[in-house]
Amino acid sequence: MTPPAGQRKSGPGPLSVRPLGEADLDRADEIFRVAFGTFLGAPDPKTFFETADYVRTRWAADPQAAFAATVEGELAGSNFAANWGSVGFFGPLTVRPDLWDQGIGRRLMEPVMDCFNTWENRHLGLFTFAHSPKHLELYRRYGFWPRFLTAIMKKQVAGSAAVPGRVLYGQLSAAEQPDALSLCRALSDAVYEGLSLDREIVATHAQGLGDTILLQGAGSELDGLAVCHCGAGSEAGEDVCFVKFGAVRPGPEAADRFERLLDACEQLAAERGLGQLDAGTNLSRPDAYRRMVDRGFRTWLQGVTMHRPNEPGYSHPDAYVIDDWR
Repeated sequence: MTPPAGQRKSGPGPLSVRPLGEADLDRADEIFRVAFGTFLGAPDPKTFFETADYVRTRWAADPQAAFAATVEGELAGSNFAANWGSVGFFGPLTVRPDLWDQGIGRRLMEPVMDCFNTWENRHLGLFTFAHSPKHLELYRRYGFWPRFLTAIMKKQVAGSAAVPGRVLYGQLSAAEQPDALSLCRALSDAVYEGLSLDREIVATHAQGLGDTILLQGAGSELDGLAVCHCGAGSEAGEDVCFVKFGAVRPGPEAADRFERLLDACEQLAAERGLGQLDAGTNLSRPDAYRRMVDRGFRTWLQGVTMHRPNEPGYSHPDAYVIDDWR
């Protein structure tokens, strides 16, 4: 997601795009917060998103897929690409508000598109503000097309009983983790061919951001998985458990498996002493959305996902998936 262009000013000074370095992270984080806070009318934009961290966590997950724009040597904005196997998405793309509407966003698109070409992702996407024509037009130029709305929802954690068959990736031994990743790939591949959450699972564990829930099924299959960020310093923020991605094995019992996965996410939040559970879903998955609403989830932020090519990917009625591509 990106803030929109502002009023046109005189052109920026010398503009360059390069890899985002560790020394850039504090300033990139400040620009990220000020850009979104300014667009959304926050009284103090610098504190927008509070203790949630999108910049440092995404840089640490893959520094080679993080990019900086500089104007006259000063950081002007950043962008991040994510590789989910056959699926790629990008963001947050943010630019200093005083430099909006001067072509910096377009320049920051170039290296992420190069990443997708290198990775050979088959389906690309992003999350943006549905009511911003400039957003939609910018990304349309790169072949992205707006599809269904995505609701980012939250509910208060009420606690839940222990969910049978629930295993946490972080509790597995180093010798057991590769087999667990293989089972996760088999599940995500059933949801959408080639989809892989390895990057998110490993990064969440390595950075101590939260944990990944594995729901054991019959035999050696997984019934579901959920990559969850927990608390301050992650993408969740203080007192929040955020389901960055969740999915269940497709088939006749998928709805029941989804209910079980939601129970497991709430159990993790309660175990971590967190009061709020955040999760998003695309509204092209109507039964998944309705089941979340029935549990007390309510939308606090709504946007649109844009897809390249103009195809549903894994956003369709038979998919029981939690994600929002922010």
